[in-house]
Amino acid sequence: MKGEARLPLFPDEPRAFLTVSELSEIVKGTLERELDAFWVVGEISNFRVPPSGHFYFTLKDDKSQIAAVMFRRQGLTLSFQPENGMEVLCLGRVSLYSVRGDLQLYVETMEPRGQGALFLAFEQLKRRLGEEGLFAAERKRPLPFLPGSIGIVTSLKGAALRDMLRMLSDRFPERRVIIRPVKVQGEGAALEIAEGITELGRSGMVEVMIVGRGGGSLEDLWAFNEEVVARAICASPVPVISAVGHEVDFTIADFVADCRAPTPTAAAEMAVPRREDLVEQIEGLESRLLREIQARLEAKREEWGGLVRRLVDPRRRLRENQMRLDDLSLNLWRRFQDRFERLKDRLIHGAARLGGLSPLAVLERGYSIAHKMPEELIVKDSASVRVGDLLRITFARGKSLCRVEEKE
Repeated sequence: MKGEARLPLFPDEPRAFLTVSELSEIVKGTLERELDAFWVVGEISNFRVPPSGHFYFTLKDDKSQIAAVMFRRQGLTLSFQPENGMEVLCLGRVSLYSVRGDLQLYVETMEPRGQGALFLAFEQLKRRLGEEGLFAAERKRPLPFLPGSIGIVTSLKGAALRDMLRMLSDRFPERRVIIRPVKVQGEGAALEIAEGITELGRSGMVEVMIVGRGGGSLEDLWAFNEEVVARAICASPVPVISAVGHEVDFTIADFVADCRAPTPTAAAEMAVPRREDLVEQIEGLESRLLREIQARLEAKREEWGGLVRRLVDPRRRLRENQMRLDDLSLNLWRRFQDRFERLKDRLIHGAARLGGLSPLAVLERGYSIAHKMPEELIVKDSASVRVGDLLRITFARGKSLCRVEEKE
């Protein structure tokens, strides 16, 4: 009936109570006891890494999701960096986080779905270093033409070192080779390679450096895909030739190095030229220089011969110039004489004409000129004088003073 209190089903049994913590521990123990570790596939979302270094994320599919954690110690074993949106395979156990009562997947290891972890790590590091500019062409340095010393960072046990030493000896045996032995695969190999590159570069004893090893699987070559090796190559004060594996193998070291060789043997060929080739080249240049000198000498000899043929005896040239000077002097004198005679005739003719116009000529014909004194005025009209005026009469020869006594 409504409103009545319900009585316990078994009133004589004692009632049992659980705290929340006890319930959580029961659930947690049951899950850990009943469920073994298993692989779970899902997509990563809400990925975050706090200062503790643990990975916290959500693993989901199109219908469900579960919180997941991967502790820092396990995370350090990964060769790639998990990212949001990445589909992964996670090996772990399900347990309950008692503090919040959250169901959580504790991940022991992780692999990318659909592609290998090493390949993914390679692509991630390649993209990141490329964005930093470590692969830029403008930072690549040219190799020295004929280095006095070559450094090699590789393993003492591999065939690659023997091949490089043989090639260097065949091409230019006088070159000094300094070897820095390192591990080229396995745990700690990347750090040893980086340290070897740094030590050789800082020693100042080498002018170029070869870093590499022989062929192998992606796992075998992985030390040359580590960031620490890439940073060491980038920081090297001398040019670095990367010679890792075979021609088809590519590593991060190949992209960072100043030059990439398809094989270690090819790296030795790139490091120093072949002595015989240099000798042949020098001999060819010498022959070419001698031919050029001979051709220029012949051209100058022809030019000199032409000048000699055009060159005349100076005494003969002097005599010819003297004769020409005499001819010019005689011609000049004749022209001067002709000019003088013409001017003389013109002067005589002009003087004659001028003499005909001269008052003196008129006086020679019996005329005279009268000047009224003291004004010295020429008398042209008798009206201009008076009786008693003093006149000076100019004759053809001589003068006289007269006084006017009568006018007509």
